[in-house]
Amino acid sequence: MNYPAFYDQAPRIRMRDPLAAFLGAADDGLLEYAYVDAVRLAGHSCPTVAGAWLMARTALRALYPGEPAERGGVTVRMPAAEEEGVTGVIAQVLTLVTGAAAGNGFHGIGGRFVRQALLGYAASSGAGAVQFRRRDNGTAVAVELDLATVPAAPNLRELMVGALHPEATAEQRAAFAQAWQGRVQRLLLDHADDPQVLQLTRLN
Repeated sequence: MNYPAFYDQAPRIRMRDPLAAFLGAADDGLLEYAYVDAVRLAGHSCPTVAGAWLMARTALRALYPGEPAERGGVTVRMPAAEEEGVTGVIAQVLTLVTGAAAGNGFHGIGGRFVRQALLGYAASSGAGAVQFRRRDNGTAVAVELDLATVPAAPNLRELMVGALHPEATAEQRAAFAQAWQGRVQRLLLDHADDPQVLQLTRLN
């Protein structure tokens, strides 16, 4: 897979998965996720996918300071219905990292390692923050993504229209793709720890 070099420069997320340890999938259950894993899952890279990646990182660092977070040890509550806007896309990335799944998740083994029903959706739109809660001690945070300070290129719409045209040239398509990924790059590399972009609230 050929992809922009900045994907490898984006922050990585280390997790410890008890299920992976139990089944011998990884020594001590330690897993390291890279942004390109989220891209492979979604099939594309965009501010939503990158934002979800950083939201997961922000929440898990707050819940598990100085140590890998426990995969399967966190519940996730989405602020809107599954089919609303980009809620489903964000949820898929959060499931990848945290292991928290909706009704189709893993049922567990002998009552352990359950991932099913750890991710839930609101019936309708509420506050824009995603809530993350540790299952062992109840510690919880909410993270909201605000991209106002990471704007798209001023000519992005024009570039998109040109790239979508049936007779678009390779140069037109490349110019649009470069502008599109430029915003993603700035988000991942320049704003990964920006509290204005990733607004964290401790709930207890």
